[in-house]
Amino acid sequence: MDITFKNKISVNDYIKLRRTADWKDISKRQVRAGLRNSVYLLSARHNKMTIGMARVIGDGGYVLLIVDVVVLPEYRGKGVGTMIMENVMARIHDSVRDGEGVMVQLMSAKGRESFYRRFGFVSRPNESLGPGMTQWIEDIR
Repeated sequence: MDITFKNKISVNDYIKLRRTADWKDISKRQVRAGLRNSVYLLSARHNKMTIGMARVIGDGGYVLLIVDVVVLPEYRGKGVGTMIMENVMARIHDSVRDGEGVMVQLMSAKGRESFYRRFGFVSRPNESLGPGMTQWIEDIR
């Protein structure tokens, strides 16, 4: 399969990928801001169609968070996610300066932990780290 990669994605393609993963809908304003403020963004394309993506966000110092790792259902299990993560991890490794390090975090979808372990991630909770936690805060007016 001939996969190409770009460092951009359209708002509509981003929304489409989110929906295929059954993630919460967010506004186009939020999508545009999130894409614009990404440290690194990678989209995978096949036959001119966006089939997957990942983003990296960060604090500009030592913390990076890999988010929005998603592949269209019909392309899952074909190595696309692996190619995306290999690219993202290589970019992160290349960005680390001599004598420094970065803490890379992500929140795995349930049941996908083993996929991320292949890239060196550890599951939480464990002996030294508590569980990851999240919350959605919404304007209910």
